[in-house]
Amino acid sequence: MAYETVIYEKEGNVAIMTLNRPEVKNAFDRTMMTEMDAVVTEVARDVDARALIITGAGKAFCTGADIAYLMSVGAEHTLHQTTMEEMIRGDGNVLTTVLKIRNLPKPVIAAVNGVAAGGGLALALACDIRLASDTARFNMIFTKRGVIPESGSTYTLPRLVGTARALELVFTADTINAAEADRIGMVNRVCPADQLMTAAKEMAAKIAQNSPIALGFAKAAIYKGIAETDIAAQMDYEAYVENVLFGTEDFQEGIKSFMEGRPPQFKGK
Repeated sequence: MAYETVIYEKEGNVAIMTLNRPEVKNAFDRTMMTEMDAVVTEVARDVDARALIITGAGKAFCTGADIAYLMSVGAEHTLHQTTMEEMIRGDGNVLTTVLKIRNLPKPVIAAVNGVAAGGGLALALACDIRLASDTARFNMIFTKRGVIPESGSTYTLPRLVGTARALELVFTADTINAAEADRIGMVNRVCPADQLMTAAKEMAAKIAQNSPIALGFAKAAIYKGIAETDIAAQMDYEAYVENVLFGTEDFQEGIKSFMEGRPPQFKGK
């Protein structure tokens, strides 16, 4: 499928989606939102794609909603609900993309190459792993625009950085640099700008060598465990998943390759 506002590529088992509106710092309009959603759906259906990297073209990752787009929608729909409500709800919108990323049974890496603000930061926070360029900047700009954080960021942010720091970032709407984002746990690693995509691809390729079935279940289990209050219940879930995995060809290959002293060749079966 051809896309207008994103670039979709594959390198081996690694899928790469590049947000491609650098002239507006990769801010999303209706077309980009629809295409981001479509790419995640395409990756979900592609059995050969075992990890996804999301990054931005040019000097920005994503600055959230395109203000010009918001103004145009607002002018056309003055009798409807708020522009933000119309923008984020429904098929092919930011909310569906965030939910698809979270539910995608494949690891998703955000390679934050520049500024990530507003909904762009929410998109990065929805990913499983965040690698940041040393030139990246992060901003929960929402309250400066008269709205609250959305696209799941009131859920993801405090779970990454803690409640107090999340509240500070939201209340002040201050910009923080990559070093500070690393210090508070918002990102996993900071890389020199010219090495960011190399690092992201190396990590994705390393992940893709593991069992895709196990990766999908592990991702689901971790996110389930975040909300679980009973460790015994979580252990029951782990045991259930293990019993399922014991019946897969990937499990047999994992054991056989270990005994034979060679790298495993997983098929996702």
